Amino acid sequence: MKVRYSYLPQQFRNTSRLWAKLKKFVKTGDFTLGKPLAEFEKKFANLIGVKYAVGVNSGTDALKLSLKALNIGPGDEVITAANTFVATVGAINELGAKIIFVDCDDTFCMNVDLIEKKISKKTKAIVPVHFTGCMPKMKKLMKLSKKYKIPVIEDACQSILSSYQKKLSGTWGITAAFSFHPLKNINVWSDGGMVVTNNKKIFNKLSLLRNHGLVNRDEIKILGYNSRLDTFQAVVGNWILPKAKNIAKQRIKNAAYLDNGLSKIKEIIIPSRPKEVKHVFHLYMVFAKKRDELYKYCLKKGIETKIHYPKPIYRQTPFIKMGYKNDDFPVANAHTKKIISFPCDQHLNKKQINYIIKTVKNFYKSK
Repeated sequence: MKVRYSYLPQQFRNTSRLWAKLKKFVKTGDFTLGKPLAEFEKKFANLIGVKYAVGVNSGTDALKLSLKALNIGPGDEVITAANTFVATVGAINELGAKIIFVDCDDTFCMNVDLIEKKISKKTKAIVPVHFTGCMPKMKKLMKLSKKYKIPVIEDACQSILSSYQKKLSGTWGITAAFSFHPLKNINVWSDGGMVVTNNKKIFNKLSLLRNHGLVNRDEIKILGYNSRLDTFQAVVGNWILPKAKNIAKQRIKNAAYLDNGLSKIKEIIIPSRPKEVKHVFHLYMVFAKKRDELYKYCLKKGIETKIHYPKPIYRQTPFIKMGYKNDDFPVANAHTKKIISFPCDQHLNKKQINYIIKTVKNFYKSK
């Protein structure tokens, strides 16, 4: 049996209605900041429960434009997670700000208890990463934000419809960045992103920043970027967005089934699953003994497993000059040796999930 990791062929298998919408759209010629984009922004804002949403060309740009809207640049410091994907730190670096890493805990999210000692007079933003679709201790984080008057920008690229204490991701910070990359829970046919906010002033600035700073065709108010979400992709977004709640529900269900089966294997440790968090499982990750051997065994048996990530961001070549050592982030560093990701998407069936569990059992029985 084969259990694939990418579910895109299944996600877009029955697209006759979508193709009909796309053909109709092409005839309009409404390609740049078109009506379908405005519709998608409104629907997404309603889904998250915020006043405003601005479509941009990627989750990375959603982060970058959020930082730019707060006037963050050279000489400033931005606190974020030590175990994130490169896009988070790339956005910070592109604006010339200094990246300040904070270790994670066993939920794979930033350890909020470690943030305060990293705050300095130069700290201009905190960017918690809702890694895997989980969320850190947002209530405690927002108290720090209020105490030090430091804005929070949520990296919610992996967490559409996750929540902390029943409050959705995207509704905590001054802004939040979402991604519609093809491998995200809600995806389009290329890159795509969205910034959400309840702040009208920030919304207006974001709207300018994503479109060269243009007020209209002939008037430039500020210098911005070419970062519009393609209206073609917005048509795809409008088609898939009504499925968002069911997608999250099925992923949660599949993760619970995997947790139940894998928890009976003593060599597998299920990470902390905080009750106050609705975890939407963009990634399903566990800790495994003899991880590298298990990884190769699963691939050999047709299960496309992943490791997110075998080498932490602070040990990657561009960040060596920052001088961080493994001991600076002991939890993130330890995770790199133990974590493994299994397929968990909404298109998996029970037979496939049972095969994952059985394969892991068989591996350890053979040792």
